Formats: sequence, structure tokens, C-alpha cells
Amino acid sequence: MTTAQERADLLSKLGLDGQNKSTLGRVLGTGNIGQATEGSDGRMQATIRIRPDELAWDPSILVMPHGGDLELELINDDLNTHCALLPSNGDRKFIWLVNHSRGRATLNLDGPGYYWFSSPTGNDEGRGLTGAIVVLGDVPPEARLDRPPQPRP
Repeated sequence: MTTAQERADLLSKLGLDGQNKSTLGRVLGTGNIGQATEGSDGRMQATIRIRPDELAWDPSILVMPHGGDLELELINDDLNTHCALLPSNGDRKFIWLVNHSRGRATLNLDGPGYYWFSSPTGNDEGRGLTGAIVVLGDVPPEARLDRPPQPRP
């Protein structure tokens, strides 16, 4: 568990707290921040869980250092059934998480940006079971919009 100051420091270190970067740390005001680990093959791995009686993803913000494949393990430690609707290039992934269960998903998030995930069953989203995967990096030149250069922080 991180303190409020540690959370603010990590958001700042990752560049997710300033103008032209993100206000993501303020949008998802609860929960922890996690970072995906990269294996020797370039694939990233992370674990996200739902702790008992918290109705929040832990971490609620997962940061990938760059685009690519992510092996994600989801654990539902709660006494209630939830699910995960996850982003992935080509098609979203859906995993049903009955109480005290786990699931795995392989996601491909190849471009920088924010990718939102949630549990759309019942009113889970409305009660806070929403999170984000942040992919760091710059958009490749061939994918940039044809517009004048914008100020960079």
C-alpha cells in the first residue's frame, strides 16, 4: 500500500500528473499504481487483483514502459463475482471472475496512451471497479496527425 505522498511522487516520476501529460492520477483517485515488468523476450507481465470488500482494482493504474504484449493475471479475492473487460488491439478481452478465482489474458497494446478496463457486471463500474493501463512512449511519426507542432512540456 502506498501513502498519498508516495502516490503523488510516483505519478510525478512517471509523468502522469502535469499539463499535456495527464491528469490520470486525479481521475482515478483511489488505489495503487503498478508497473509491468519486462521479461528477456520483451513481453511484459503484471498482476491485478480485487481485494476483499474493496471494490477496486489493485493496482488501479498499471503502467507499461512501452507498447507491446502484456501477460496479465487477474485475481478476484472478493466474496462476489466480477469480470474484467480488457482492452487489446483487434478485440477486447472478457474474463469472468467468480469469487476467489483467477484468470489470465494476453493483451496487445502497441501504441502509447490510456487504455481503460472495468467490470461491467451489475453496477461494478459505478461503484469504482474501473482502472487504466498507461502505455508510455511517443506516437511513431507515421501515426501522428497532420497539424502544426504542439508545445511540449
